[in-house]
Amino acid sequence: MPLHPPGDKLVDLPTAVARISDGALLALGGGLSARLPMALVRELVRQGRRDLHLIGSAHSIDVDLLVAASAVRRCEESYVGFEQDLGLAPAYRRAAEAGTIEVAESCCVTVLAQLRATEMGLPFLPVRGVKGSDLRRLHPEYAEVTCPFTGEVLVAVPAVRPDAALIHAPIGDRYGNLHLDQPYVLDERFAPASRQVIATVERVVSTGEVTGAGVTIPAHYVAAVAEAPFGAHPTSCYPDYAYDRPHLAEYVEAAQAGGEELASYLKTYVYGVDEPGYRELLGPDRLAALHSWSRSTEDWKGLFG
Repeated sequence: MPLHPPGDKLVDLPTAVARISDGALLALGGGLSARLPMALVRELVRQGRRDLHLIGSAHSIDVDLLVAASAVRRCEESYVGFEQDLGLAPAYRRAAEAGTIEVAESCCVTVLAQLRATEMGLPFLPVRGVKGSDLRRLHPEYAEVTCPFTGEVLVAVPAVRPDAALIHAPIGDRYGNLHLDQPYVLDERFAPASRQVIATVERVVSTGEVTGAGVTIPAHYVAAVAEAPFGAHPTSCYPDYAYDRPHLAEYVEAAQAGGEELASYLKTYVYGVDEPGYRELLGPDRLAALHSWSRSTEDWKGLFG
């Protein structure tokens, strides 16, 4: 695994994203509507990246927005959508049906096995969960292997090494040590399996504060770290803030409509602003309200009414 030498890795967001080239295989951290690396995603769109190959567990607006911006060539996820709350991922579904992206649905445990194979220096690992499913048809690179002890035929999945893992953390230091609150989803495995980690953090803090909270991803996996308050918005970054359901609903409505409405969303919230401008558009009152989720049950319910 590539190791990144000690040093000051604090950069601004555009510089961090400039490390990612067209056609890169990107591992997206977080999952569903929690701790998605949205500031990094928006900056990828601003910088006009194309032909990206995405891999992750179960995701929502991060994948859908990249697809809406024509940045994606291939997507390997176990699920892309907004769950029972807001339904399917509109841009992703449209692109999948039209064949403008390659959809290679996978499952979380299979992706985990591929990452672990890379960590262990193995060319593949066997899995059982996808046996008998149609996932084999989507992955001609999978093979079969016979267990020398039991004779059972298993599916052999190749090791995967992402070009970069994009991870958002609540806190980190300027050297790249990151603390994540659970659940880690696949982030803890993305880091050692990827060629580099590009991270955003809510706050850059001292090394002592990170070690006091617990280092989840150590600095030697991290190539660059950028401070990005509300860098997961409109998804959550617990315990700091809840997900912004009205904003997610605004995006989903625009993505469902497509055309000018989707273009207007992208112009307003992505192309037309940098991240400080994005936060300014959201407004201090709304951001403060997202911070208030833990004060009481009534405050929490009020955010999602």
